[in-house]
Amino acid sequence: MKILSYPHPVLKYKCKPIQKIDQGLRDIIAEMFQLMYDTEGVGLAANQVGLPYSLFVMNATSDREKKEEEYVFINPTILKKNGKAKDNEGCLSFPGIHADVIRPEIIDVESIALNGDIQRFQWTGRPARIVQHEIDHLNGIGFVDRLSPVAILEIKEALEELKTVFTSDQRLGFIPSDKEIIQELKKIEQLRC
Repeated sequence: MKILSYPHPVLKYKCKPIQKIDQGLRDIIAEMFQLMYDTEGVGLAANQVGLPYSLFVMNATSDREKKEEEYVFINPTILKKNGKAKDNEGCLSFPGIHADVIRPEIIDVESIALNGDIQRFQWTGRPARIVQHEIDHLNGIGFVDRLSPVAILEIKEALEELKTVFTSDQRLGFIPSDKEIIQELKKIEQLRC
């Protein structure tokens, strides 16, 4: 498992709801947490690691010792949004890129827990921002898609560099073609969706 970088097509893929919670899914989640901590992230969506599942993990502290701060969101939905807040965001799939993003300040979220129960949360501050950022990923939206045209201009060069690396890797055969990637996603979907 590794983190995919922009402009990998899986990052634009709308993830499908999970229908099956089993040991295989628990193993995926454990590996996602490990990868998130290893890369000093605070959240990680399944499509960032090449999986088409509506799933993300979060620990707003990024401290692997604080297990009580670990959250798993399966098939999450934002039920309610309030307020507005602007803060700086980055993303493991957009290495080295940071920009201010305006998001709702308070959100109510519903998802399925790893034990299959429905869980509801109200989040504010940093956790609310992380949850929204990760749910955006599951819908094929990167944080850069939320930026103003002026902010996009400021990071345009960095985005172009990521595109150049990705295209080069595809041309050299290190990454399959976009068509092959989407075909593989369709196969993987059938395992849990």
